Amino acid sequence: MEEEWLFEAINETYVPLLQMMQRLTNDGVPFKLTMSISPTLCAMVQDQLLRERYVGHLDLLIDLAAREGKRNRKHPQLFDLAQFYISLFSETRRQFVDEWNCDLLSGFRELRQTGALEIIASAATHALLPIIKQQSARAVRAQVLIGRDIYAEVFGGKPDGFWLPECGYAPGLESNLQEANLRWFVVDAHGLLFGTPRPCRSIYTPCYTPAGPAAFARDPNASRKVWSAHEGYPGDPVYREFYRDIGFDLPMEHLGSIARGIRKFSGMKYHRITGPGNEKQLYDRTAAENTAAQHANQFLKQCNEQTREIGDVGFDPIIVAPFDAELFGHWWFEGPIFLEQFIRRIASERSFRLTTPSEYLAAHPTQQIVEPAASTWGENGHLAVWLDPSNAWIYRQLQSATDCMTQLAQQHANTAIGRPRMLSALPAEGMAGQASAVQMTDRVLKQLARELLLTQSSDWAFLMKTGTAREYATQRTLDHLARFNRLHDQFVAYNLDEEFLRDCEWRDNIFPNVNWRYYV
Repeated sequence: MEEEWLFEAINETYVPLLQMMQRLTNDGVPFKLTMSISPTLCAMVQDQLLRERYVGHLDLLIDLAAREGKRNRKHPQLFDLAQFYISLFSETRRQFVDEWNCDLLSGFRELRQTGALEIIASAATHALLPIIKQQSARAVRAQVLIGRDIYAEVFGGKPDGFWLPECGYAPGLESNLQEANLRWFVVDAHGLLFGTPRPCRSIYTPCYTPAGPAAFARDPNASRKVWSAHEGYPGDPVYREFYRDIGFDLPMEHLGSIARGIRKFSGMKYHRITGPGNEKQLYDRTAAENTAAQHANQFLKQCNEQTREIGDVGFDPIIVAPFDAELFGHWWFEGPIFLEQFIRRIASERSFRLTTPSEYLAAHPTQQIVEPAASTWGENGHLAVWLDPSNAWIYRQLQSATDCMTQLAQQHANTAIGRPRMLSALPAEGMAGQASAVQMTDRVLKQLARELLLTQSSDWAFLMKTGTAREYATQRTLDHLARFNRLHDQFVAYNLDEEFLRDCEWRDNIFPNVNWRYYV
């Protein structure tokens, strides 16, 4: 299941966004966008096994679309849709294999080098940092510094910005960002509006925090029109319906290998939203593209009006509109078209332009100092989604594991691989034995850090609350905790089962260079 989530995200969000930005670049259309690519996503798309399986997944989709073309050869609309999907999947495969050499990040690196795309860092495993902070300051430090380290490994440079998972902020987190030499982050609007003191320019300029990094606030008006399925653009009846998929409509024997014997989304959807009922009309790609262009014009007009009103106050405002990347392509199939049309139209605008938070700070280095208020962009603006009776049981377990991790890190902080001064007085066999012990300690502590980091992912608590994959999220949490506890107990009892350690390293092999000393 988790592999298919990844493949859906690559197919429907990351490839379309990358293709969109490359078209703009090739056409000489100037743009500025900011994007976070999380450490966990970086790890998955760099994994050779997952790359091979993704190509195999594309082959199955192409085969399914071809068989759909044959099945619907006497139905013109469905036949055209099948041909559309054959072309879509085939072009995705061609670019992924031939142009990007199965390395999706290579395309994003190139865009980063041009300056059109600013890529920013994030926490190691999408941990909700305000909750982690209550349990352990060292655990927050590790999430931030490991996230920064992964960014440097993947993109070959230092990040300026940092995406707080779920926009989750609590006073004091800026000190961890400052330690990582990060210049800015984003909070939800109420996080800045309820700050101390109140920001004199509302949410339309950033504010420096007492520790240094600047806080930019999400603009709710811009976000609402693009994000909301009820009052925004994605709910338009002409757009593709997400939940109606041939994976649920067709006989299992026709779906073939793509289904693996389970009813699930295939990625081929023939219907448009139509309306609130179950009866859905067939999808018209041309009509959907035209509507996306119209919505881009409407959004441009809204942004023009908004900046004109704010600009009359007498300062140079910035409107920050962050979204989950999955909105563009996955949840809102036409989202990348909307975004591209908006960027193409804004290229000729004179009243305002696209920028990045880093560019804005460079041009406007003097700002008010404010301590933002605790906040998230979750339901009702606080932590209720992740602190709920459905998931509250995980935090006592997380607290215990975090305490064990920090204790071990402190105990072994002075050990290091290859310290000749420590070993020079020992006989050759003693030196080899101690070196081996130091290496084994390093391996165990790295794996304990991996298991703890993976357990801290806020996705598990979120899925438990929403019920979309409660059993899966519960099992993932229990599995990581079980491996952590068993490995910890073996290690402190000097009774390490190396075969079990190897199994953990194979099973959870994320972040090979993880620095467990950040827990000290």
